[in-house]
Amino acid sequence: MNEQDEQVDPGGQDRAIGQDSASALPSAAGGGEEGIATAEFAIVALAAVGFAGLLVSILSSGGVRELLMGLVRQALSF
Repeated sequence: MNEQDEQVDPGGQDRAIGQDSASALPSAAGGGEEGIATAEFAIVALAAVGFAGLLVSILSSGGVRELLMGLVRQALSF
């Protein structure tokens, strides 16, 4: 048996010894996009916190507070 016989794939495909089919193909799961969902979640969470802060500052202002209290009083007076 010579060196060439040892490198022949029993399935008939030519490939180097030690190279399996999984390492020959690019990774479909990773693809260089690991952490993308985490980054998107962080951006959405940051935007939600910013929007909540803006909403709190608007609703706690004097004019808006009086407007809301007037609506509540009117709704409860029926």
